[in-house]
Amino acid sequence: MTSGGLKQAAESARNKTNDVLGATKGASSAWVSETLHSPAVRAALPFVNGGLSGMVATAVIQPVDMIKVRIQLAGEGTAGGPKASPLAVARQIVASGKVLDLYTGLSAGLLRQAVYTTARIGFFDTFMSSLSQRAKEQGRQVGFGERATAGLAAGGIAAMIGNPADLALIRMQSDGLKPLAERKNYKSVIDALSSIAKSEGVGALWAGAAPTVVRAMALNFGQLAFFSEAKAQLKKSTDWSPQTQTLTASALAGFFASFFSLPFDFVKTRLQKQSKGPDGKLPYKGMVDCFTKVAKQEGITRFYRGFGTYYVRIAPHAMVTLIVADYLGWLTK
Repeated sequence: MTSGGLKQAAESARNKTNDVLGATKGASSAWVSETLHSPAVRAALPFVNGGLSGMVATAVIQPVDMIKVRIQLAGEGTAGGPKASPLAVARQIVASGKVLDLYTGLSAGLLRQAVYTTARIGFFDTFMSSLSQRAKEQGRQVGFGERATAGLAAGGIAAMIGNPADLALIRMQSDGLKPLAERKNYKSVIDALSSIAKSEGVGALWAGAAPTVVRAMALNFGQLAFFSEAKAQLKKSTDWSPQTQTLTASALAGFFASFFSLPFDFVKTRLQKQSKGPDGKLPYKGMVDCFTKVAKQEGITRFYRGFGTYYVRIAPHAMVTLIVADYLGWLTK
């Protein structure tokens, strides 16, 4: 065969290969598109995207959460208790162990996001889709009241589902504050959950459920409702890029989420950390009792102690969660 014939044969083979690869790629893209738009996958995507976005945010922000919990537990029961700064708490944690101690409870935090954020963002998006469809049929826009209701409902349902993982996270993070002889030294979130259920009963996994639910409703009201509303208003009144609108809306949502939810987060932490004293009784009987005792013994302002740290924990977490969820939603639309 001449060199010209060889070149022609090679070119023909290359073209056929490209045709086959192109057909395969096209078939693959069609399969992905068909799968993504199937009813079952469309219903599941908000939950999957929500869980993934929450887990990414938790991995980024876990050290700040650890410091926030330690600040809330400092000076319990006294009005003039220590007012440790975030930097002092961080130095103390690192000095007593190692830098990775700041990631204590990460497994519980990731499990909590896999359950809680999967549910709250999934339910919120599902509720909002239904509300948007109804508003469209009525020839109007979804109102802030409807966004708020969707956020409150999604937060409450998700908090009840995710309470055991949240409890395990608090127990793991507060374990280092106990005397060495009293520490549980949980190996993982599974170890913490099984140990609590075995020693205190399965019902104990829902300790602090009331403030957890109220906190989640307050946080979701501040985060998801304000994010959705702010984004809609920015889209209508500015010519900013979608990325700038998302970033700005998520920053506003982070502030309102922090402001509305911190008092309930404070009480939740106290209730989930508590254990029976020598007399066999718990320090607090429930959410109302905890609010009353803290206000009386430590002062009203104690509920907002550590607001700066809490905001630094909530706002970036909210921003990362909402931005990642938004991006995943765009990828899979």
